[in-house]
Amino acid sequence: MSFNRIYEIAGSAMRAQTVRLDTVASNLANVDSVAGREEEAFRAIKPVFSTLYQRVQDADGMGAAQVQIAGIVQSDRQIERRLEPTNPLADEDGFVYHSNVNAVEEMADMMSASRGFETSVEVINRISSMQQGLLRLGQV
Repeated sequence: MSFNRIYEIAGSAMRAQTVRLDTVASNLANVDSVAGREEEAFRAIKPVFSTLYQRVQDADGMGAAQVQIAGIVQSDRQIERRLEPTNPLADEDGFVYHSNVNAVEEMADMMSASRGFETSVEVINRISSMQQGLLRLGQV
């Protein structure tokens, strides 16, 4: 497997984790948002990843897999309805509808995405170090 292929794989993982961090940021920004109707309430969003397998045409014939972003979906978790008659967004019955974002779940997702991104950076750093070592071999 060529070094370029490894960079592509690590890059695809970094792009995926960046999308994941973007959705976490959006969800956390809307964790306390309210709406006057259930249809208008913010629903948490989650990225959906899929694997893109590739057959490498190198001498070893190894396969490679990259992360592909298949889409972003809304959570189907229940929207919370609270009685807050003094809220200016309350409906005619005095209810407001809170987002279905779970802040604890989002924080755990953020830590996992950050760790995955850091791992991909470490892979890139190690490959770069290996390439530098190969270049030094040619200088001796």
